[in-house]
Amino acid sequence: MVHTSSVTSKDTPTFWFIVSANGRITDARADPEATLACAAQSQTTLVSKLEALQCHFIWDLDPSRSKLLGLRDHLEDIGTEEGNSWLGHIYNLRGFIQYKVGLIEDSQSFFNKAAEAFCQLRNADEGPWLVVNYGNLAWLHHHLGDEAESEAYLSKVDALMNKYPSPSQDELHPEIYAEKAWTLMKFTAVKNLAAVYFQRAIRMQPDMVAWKTSYVLGLAKSCKYSSTGLKAEVLEKMRIAKEQDPENLYLAAYYFEQRAKKGEKVEDEARELAKKVLRNPVSCYNGIGPLLSIYRYCLSVDEAIDLVEEALEKHPDERYLKKCAALCYKQKIFWCRYSDPEQSVIDRAITLHKEVISLYPHSSLRKKLDLAKIYAKSSNSLAKAEQIYQELLKSDLDPADKQMLYTWYAKYLYIILKDYNRSIEYNMKSAEIPHQSHFRKNSIKALRDTRDKSRSRETRAKVAEFLRNLPEPY
Repeated sequence: MVHTSSVTSKDTPTFWFIVSANGRITDARADPEATLACAAQSQTTLVSKLEALQCHFIWDLDPSRSKLLGLRDHLEDIGTEEGNSWLGHIYNLRGFIQYKVGLIEDSQSFFNKAAEAFCQLRNADEGPWLVVNYGNLAWLHHHLGDEAESEAYLSKVDALMNKYPSPSQDELHPEIYAEKAWTLMKFTAVKNLAAVYFQRAIRMQPDMVAWKTSYVLGLAKSCKYSSTGLKAEVLEKMRIAKEQDPENLYLAAYYFEQRAKKGEKVEDEARELAKKVLRNPVSCYNGIGPLLSIYRYCLSVDEAIDLVEEALEKHPDERYLKKCAALCYKQKIFWCRYSDPEQSVIDRAITLHKEVISLYPHSSLRKKLDLAKIYAKSSNSLAKAEQIYQELLKSDLDPADKQMLYTWYAKYLYIILKDYNRSIEYNMKSAEIPHQSHFRKNSIKALRDTRDKSRSRETRAKVAEFLRNLPEPY
């Protein structure tokens, strides 16, 4: 850090001088070039110290803005009830997200809340769990141009690491590994690395039940899109984790859901768990999400709707419950195989989707697309469906979101409007975006089907040429 000071007396002129980080004093007027060099060296030293920290600012957490806003909504839905062992970590991540989206004042507020939450949960004024938090604050003040405050937090980090060294000399402290793992779990591209960090934290500090639970949930969710489903050893780890963390209703619900997907009968256990869930505060981690999934697939969509409507009666203003209810009604509409859904069901679905879109203004693309699909079920509402699609097509979306929109719109054009040529056009638009997703795979599959089955030789040739020129992998 460079300090600029002056000395003035009644009979003498003012002398400006620079005190560098190593204590060297330089007369600013006598040697301005030395002053600039000293300042640059000090700044370089500060940045190198910041880059050596373990905190959100150097963990390569750089998703798109829409992903950040969606994650922010997810973190808000977790809730802030007392006793949540991840509350400090939640506030730390929310503070980083607020910084990334340009809300700097909110960022500092959340970092301060994180420090308070850690102290309350650990029942201590300081500890190694504050290293990441102080690192975040050091970076934030650096970006704000307050280098003195940034240096102060760097000193706090050094003091904590000296006072609470890692049990393993060549590894980070387990508290740092745990927070890093929990944070990376929220970012799809690095979930496997999160599992590695959780394992290291648990090995060094095996008494932390919350770490074991999150580690097992991360393993299970990494198999979410696997064609073979959850492996037997992961399911067994979930069973053990459930025994060690019996109050975690989300873990219990998710465990029952995975067993149900394996064909096991879990209906009675699910109904019993539902009674407990309804008594607890609403949160996206209170178990209601996977529980409704069990109801929809193992019991009936109607029973799932009854359960979520009961929850809404108790908590009518909870947006997460409305989001869950919207999903149940959407599935009720699109799972009616032998008859059209009643108008009252469609009306309730439309109302819920509109509410959810207004309650999640920055992360409601999927719900807008769902609403368009619901409108498309009725010939009288096709204009409303088309209006939603056209508004989205004109909006500024990230490439991954554009890809999803193009694939859904292509299906709408093909199935509802029978506009096969435009459907091909939008499937091509989706496939051209260099982002690997199941939406891109769906569009490429549709194009392959067109290439192989279209009655038009010209269309087959055009699509075949497009696929030949499409960059691998496809």
